[in-house]
Amino acid sequence: MKRPMEGVRIVEVAQYTFVPASGGVLAEWGAEVIKIEHAVRGDAQRGLVKLLGLDVVPTTSFFPIMEGPNRGKRSVGIALEVPEGRALLDELIRSADVFVTNFLPGAREKLRINVDDVRVVNPDIIYVRGTGFGARGEDAGKGGYDGTAFWGRGGSADGVTPGGADRPARMPSGAYGDSMGGLTIAGGIAAALYARKVTGEPSVVDVSLLGLGAWATQYSVNQALLVGGPLPKVEEPRHGSSSNPLAGSFRTADGRWLLLVMLQPTRYWPEFCERMGRPELVTDPRFAGDAVLEHGAEGGDIVAEIIGGITLDEWCRRMEGAQGQWALVQNAYEVGMDPALRENGFITKVVDADGVERELVANPVQFDETPVRSRRAPQFAEHTDDVLRDLGKSEEEIIDLKLLGAVT
Repeated sequence: MKRPMEGVRIVEVAQYTFVPASGGVLAEWGAEVIKIEHAVRGDAQRGLVKLLGLDVVPTTSFFPIMEGPNRGKRSVGIALEVPEGRALLDELIRSADVFVTNFLPGAREKLRINVDDVRVVNPDIIYVRGTGFGARGEDAGKGGYDGTAFWGRGGSADGVTPGGADRPARMPSGAYGDSMGGLTIAGGIAAALYARKVTGEPSVVDVSLLGLGAWATQYSVNQALLVGGPLPKVEEPRHGSSSNPLAGSFRTADGRWLLLVMLQPTRYWPEFCERMGRPELVTDPRFAGDAVLEHGAEGGDIVAEIIGGITLDEWCRRMEGAQGQWALVQNAYEVGMDPALRENGFITKVVDADGVERELVANPVQFDETPVRSRRAPQFAEHTDDVLRDLGKSEEEIIDLKLLGAVT
């Protein structure tokens, strides 16, 4: 299968996960992605030691927080503040289709990587900015992470925090909004490449974490705009909902949580009761037909009692082939081992720099029913010499550039 982005070259001047994750996606789709890292420090994310309270210091060459967003790239260490290094960037830009960055306006100005600077070198290049709060307005120069711009300011933290809580809920995973942002940027780049092919005009593509956060919570935001104020915190019953006993979280006898989302209780109640060995509940006046909608909380307590009396294995046996929608609440390892992910090729294998086979979550887009092929992320500045040779530099010129401090 020809991967759809084969033949596309992307130059990336970006750090952390938001924006770099787009390059990881596009590399899996076939693009050549050249990652420009600071000649001494590299991507700042390489220096992280903790994330959400967990140690992330690598004990091998395989560093998951770098592997995820940087899979399949080539890394070049260039000192953009050194004239000779900046000239090398121009050479790479000249042959590229796309330039991506998440540097703040001040840094872009200083390093001369704003739109006009890049377009002077390559007028046809697609220019991509990932920002915290957008490219315009008083917050355009303000830095942001997904924990601030996407999760907090974008509405997700409030949306998942119960009323009366003593603190807002935190993100469920490191780089949570960043990873979604990378996929969003990749889609924007694909659209811009298509537009350039059709019209001949290159685009400037902007994606912000705040905009992404608002998009993710758009139902609530749209509803709040409609009513003209904040939405109330709805206090649902402990089990089920006020109008549906088959919607909510329920715990099995062996302590596993199930999420039931059977949004048509009149349809699914009879099936549930039969499978749980409680057929009398089907004709119970409280729950027969539309009456179930009036006794959601009461029915939810009964459902909780039923589920609480059986193990997860027994639940799965009884619900095999059932029409009602439910899911097990899985931890991160269980997600990685999920049969549906593996059977569909969404867990991909890579060989790390030590020759050890590892696994990564693949991006969720497939073409022609074919799982993506992925490669490990580069070590810091791993491909500097190779890329310089591709630019036609001799061994003597490469040594001179290193002595000048222009490259790693």
